Order: sequence, then C-alpha cells, then structure tokens
Amino acid sequence: MAKARRRRVRDTWKEKQWYRIISPEGFGEDEIGITPSRDPDFLVKRKVEATMRELAGDFSKQYVKLKFQVKNVVGDTAHTKFIGHEVTTDYVRSMIRRGSSRIDAPVIVETKEGYKIKLHVLAITTRRAKSSQQKFMRETIDELLKKIVADKSFTELVEAVVTGKIASEIYHRAKKIYPLKRVEIIKTKVLEEPQ
Repeated sequence: MAKARRRRVRDTWKEKQWYRIISPEGFGEDEIGITPSRDPDFLVKRKVEATMRELAGDFSKQYVKLKFQVKNVVGDTAHTKFIGHEVTTDYVRSMIRRGSSRIDAPVIVETKEGYKIKLHVLAITTRRAKSSQQKFMRETIDELLKKIVADKSFTELVEAVVTGKIASEIYHRAKKIYPLKRVEIIKTKVLEEPQ
C-alpha cells in the first residue's frame, strides 16, 4: 500500500514584519500597540482598542475604551483614526442604584465638517421618574446635544466627549428639568465621514 506523502506546511510567520500602531493626532500620536503582518495592506481597516489610562496616563478614566481603525501604513508605522468609544459595563452598573431611573438617549449628531456620529447618553436620576418625565428628558438631551455639537469640529467633539465636558454640560442644563445624579456619554460611534 502506498504511503501518502505529507505536504510541507509553509511557515508564514517568518514572512511577517512588525508594525507600530499609533493613535490619531488628536490623541497625541502615541504608540498604542505593535502588530505583525505579512503585507501592510492587510493592516488597513484593522480595529484596535486602547483605554484612556493607556493613552493619557489618567487612572481616573481607565473605564473609557477608545476604538481606532488603521487608515494607512507608512513604512513600519500604522496610522489610525478614531471610530468610537465605550464605557465598561461594570462602571455603568456601579452608577445605577435602586430607587433611581436609568434614561438612555441615543442621539445622532453632525459636526460642522459633516461627520455623522451616534452618541449614547445615559442619565441617572436621584429618584424614580415617571415615563412622561423620562420621555421629556430624552427630548431635552437630544435638543441640547444637537445645539452643542452644531458648532464643533470632529476633533473638538471627540475631545469633549472623552474628557466628559459634554456630559457635564448636559448634566448642568438638564438637572433643572428633573433632579439628576449623573450624566455620562457611554458610547459613541462614527457612522459617516465627510467625502
């Protein structure tokens, strides 16, 4: 009986080269990781996550996860763009207490250059709110966000969201409607970029 010949498996690992991944200009163009790839074109559109603590060294913001996507590769450096952020679920859970209401307000806004971004705002009340009050709060947050974002550039908006400036602005304006304990933008996603 003939013995089947084993084909030699090609070791593609040796063909790979290491590339540095750096954050966008608005985040200081710091190195956020290294990755191997056989071809630099394979890196384009690859997604990378980093926490605020890793980027800015700010321990108080370690619950904020930033999402980037590789847009191009120059030499051995992969340049990224910001595509969104998210707050960890355990941090969100830690904010919610019994006897309070959780108001989720997803809003799609447009920056002055034409970026379309979905912002998910979470407002926590000090005591339980009626559904009509919650609805009114959602509408108010929607209006406020659209007003705040209208005159901001994409970079300014991202910075204001990540640092919490927009959340505190919404908190100070919306607490006049109903007593709020906390307002946080828990998620952002870039839906559309200007052509």
